[in-house]
Amino acid sequence: MNNARYEYSPIIHRRPLKWPQGARIAFWIPLNIEYFHIDKPLSSVSASPFPDVPGYSLRDYGLRVGVFRIMEILDKYGLRASVFLNADVCEHCPAIIEEGNKRRWEWLGHGITNNSRMTDYPSEQERNIIREVRERITAAVGTAPKGWAGPGLAETPSTPDHVAAEGFEYLCDWGCDDQPILMQVRGGRIIALPVHPSISDISIFLRSNQSPEQYLRQVCDHFDILYKESAQTGKVMELPLHTFVIGLPFRIKYLDKALEYICSHEGVWFTTGGKIASWYYRQQKEDRGILE
Repeated sequence: MNNARYEYSPIIHRRPLKWPQGARIAFWIPLNIEYFHIDKPLSSVSASPFPDVPGYSLRDYGLRVGVFRIMEILDKYGLRASVFLNADVCEHCPAIIEEGNKRRWEWLGHGITNNSRMTDYPSEQERNIIREVRERITAAVGTAPKGWAGPGLAETPSTPDHVAAEGFEYLCDWGCDDQPILMQVRGGRIIALPVHPSISDISIFLRSNQSPEQYLRQVCDHFDILYKESAQTGKVMELPLHTFVIGLPFRIKYLDKALEYICSHEGVWFTTGGKIASWYYRQQKEDRGILE
C-alpha cells in the first residue's frame, strides 16, 4: 500500500528552509534513557531466556553510571539533551530526572518500558498507553512532553493519530528526510522530526560492530555532508545516543571528540527537538500567509 502519512516531496523542489539567526543546520541530541525489567524479555534485542543477566546488566549500567558520564560531556559543550524517556524511569530512577531538570533537558514520551513496543499492546489499549506515558512524565518532570518516539521506533498503523490526539506535537519514528515533515493525522497536528537509526550509537556499535574510531569518523562525515548541503537550505542533524552504549568508558571520549568537531563550526543552531518543531510550525504558518 502507498504511504498516506505524508506526501512525496523531493528536497530539490522545496522552498528553502531557514533557521533562527541565519543558522545553516539545526543540531540536536536525542538521548535514549530507557528502563528494562529483569523479569521480562528484552523484546527483539535478545533471544536469551530470562533472566538475561548480561543483557539486563548492560542496560542497567546506563542508568547507574553511563547517563551521568554523558551529562558531563554535554555540560562541557553547553548542550541540552532531548530525552526519549521511558515512563518507568520516572519511578525507578528519580536522580536522573532531578539532574536532567537541573540542565533544562527536554523530555519526550518513549513508551512505558523498552521491554515492550507499541505493537505489543492490544490495539484498543494503545491510546491509553500513550496517555499514561504523557501523564506520568508530566507529573515527574513538571512539563508535558511535546515529542514522542516509540520504543524501538516502532508504530502501529494508528500510532500517529493517537499521538496527535493526546497533544504531542512531533514524532521521531520516521527517518525519511533531513528536514521536518508535515504528517496527515485524523485530528490535531503532528510533524515528523526524522531520526536516522544509521547514525545512532546502537546501530554503529552493537549492530554493525564498528570501533569507536569508526564511530567518530562516521559522525563527522555525516555532519560534513549536511553542513555543505545546508548552504542551500536548512538541514537537521540529530545524534541519537543510548546511555548503555556511548556511556561506556572506552567510547565516551569519541563522543567528546565528535561534539568538539561539530561545535567548532559556525552557523550551527544547537537546540532541542521541541524548539525545532516549534520553529518549523511557525515557518509553515508564515509560508501559508505568503502563499495566501
